[in-house]
Amino acid sequence: MSQKHSKLSQFFATAICGNDILSSALYVSGIAALFAGIYAPVVLLLVGFVLLLYRQVYREVVEALPVNGGAYNALLNSTSKIAASVAGTMTVLSYIATVVISAKTAVEYLLYFIAKLLENLKVGLQATTLGHWVIPVTVVVMFAFALLVIGGVKDSAKVAAGIFSFHIGTLTLLVLSGAFYILLIGKFNVGIANWEATRQLVITSGGIWHVLFFGFSVSLLGVSGFESSANFVEEQAPGVFRKTLRNMTAGVMIFNPLLAAVALFILPLVQIIAEKDFVLGAVGYHYGGLLLLGIIGIDAFLVLCGAVLTGYVGVAGLMNRMALDNVLPLFLARKNKRGSFPRIILIFFALCASILLLTRGNLLSLAGVYTISFLSVMTLFAIGNLVLRLTRPELKRPYRASILVVMFAAASTIIGLIGNIEADTHNVVYFLVYFIPAIFIVLAMIFKRDFYSNLRWIFTFIPLRSPQRYFEKLQQSIERAEYYVFIHHTANLFRALEYINNNEDSHSVTFVHCGQGDPGQRVAIEAAIPVLTKAGVFPYVKVQFMYLNKAFSPETVRHFATENKIPLSRIFIGSIHQSHEFDYREFGGVRIILE
Repeated sequence: MSQKHSKLSQFFATAICGNDILSSALYVSGIAALFAGIYAPVVLLLVGFVLLLYRQVYREVVEALPVNGGAYNALLNSTSKIAASVAGTMTVLSYIATVVISAKTAVEYLLYFIAKLLENLKVGLQATTLGHWVIPVTVVVMFAFALLVIGGVKDSAKVAAGIFSFHIGTLTLLVLSGAFYILLIGKFNVGIANWEATRQLVITSGGIWHVLFFGFSVSLLGVSGFESSANFVEEQAPGVFRKTLRNMTAGVMIFNPLLAAVALFILPLVQIIAEKDFVLGAVGYHYGGLLLLGIIGIDAFLVLCGAVLTGYVGVAGLMNRMALDNVLPLFLARKNKRGSFPRIILIFFALCASILLLTRGNLLSLAGVYTISFLSVMTLFAIGNLVLRLTRPELKRPYRASILVVMFAAASTIIGLIGNIEADTHNVVYFLVYFIPAIFIVLAMIFKRDFYSNLRWIFTFIPLRSPQRYFEKLQQSIERAEYYVFIHHTANLFRALEYINNNEDSHSVTFVHCGQGDPGQRVAIEAAIPVLTKAGVFPYVKVQFMYLNKAFSPETVRHFATENKIPLSRIFIGSIHQSHEFDYREFGGVRIILE
């Protein structure tokens, strides 16, 4: 019972992912205005429509497969481990970028407020004077939150909830006070001037569709964080996930277009572009002075730090899952006494610090890496939805999205991906600098038996026996690892062996049959296994058979795993159908490899 009470409620779960997705409101208005001018609210509304589509895509897949991992988990349970690993690697890269962007923008807002405060006190500092502190302070912020997450996720969820409440209040205040200022004082004069400036932008940029295309593409940065909820779904109470999607979609569709409109009717377009890193702070300071700037600055620092927190929480859940599936080194999955993963967090922090230094903190470069990563992840998620329909048609689903919705969702993020690459091809270079080494490590783990075998061969030319023995032991330990497949009938025997042969390095497979009151299937399976192994299709695979005189159920599988000390990640099952009284969540993380 205690485990159920520890699950996150709708408010706490929404706060964790809401801090991520709604923190983008603090910088996406400036980026949208840079490419779309006065049309920024329009393109941000189109971005909200994309979320309406993806809300259905995510709900179908994650409610059918409610375990941590997002796109990685969707593809792992419907296609191959390689396809899933590509999605997982891109998700990790998107988390790297979100943590760096959020931490840097938080520091930008804080230092902007400090500079304005000192300027008003006649100290003589300008907003840019403290600029050289941005990168070192950003590194300190990222490290501080790494230590917070290492200290325990439960306490950090309470911190996230407080930050989220304050952020919603601040955004509401900014929208209402900005509208009041525009109607009574501004008289739309700035908006009219920005309209004229946008007309010139349209002429010089190649037409209205060109402006809308690039504006829409870069503004998709405003949906970053939508995938976060899927990466910690196991920590959420049943039924909460769909509510987090609804709440995030509503927040993006309401606040992002309205805040962009407020900015465009208060500040000249040239100023918005110049101060895009802290545009809402500049808006608040324009008509509310230091008081409103102080509120916005404090809120920005807190909520963007909350997004940093969300990034650490999400990546810990994802990389732990990948480690348990032998996609990443297993030593990463070791927990501390507080239930967190310090090795994952510290390695992730090092990657974040390195990309910050590589890009020198340039927001557009970071945003480009981020957008390429998470748009690829969202597209892969939509593809995973379509593949799941083909490979697991009978999988129990509480909800089914229209296939047209899924296809339109995938098309929208593909368009955005193309636009971001065209906007600045250097972003692809930054992306590949991190993606190529990461995917190399992942593929080395997936094919580690062959990888270690080649390393042994290399060391035969070096007069050192210790490395050769070490890699030999690693090979033996890999081949001794056993996988267990709960099988119901003979038709799936070949497909199960084919999947393991293509996706796992171990040669030891045990078929487990639960056949209470049904001896016929047991006899048929036992008779079919020798025939299949002697056929020579899988010559290196060692196959065994176990019979459990119990009905197949989550309790049976969990008891079997506990009694035999088997990790759930090494237990494979077939799809959970609508006729079953239980669902996939109750199994605790086993893998579906069969229909």
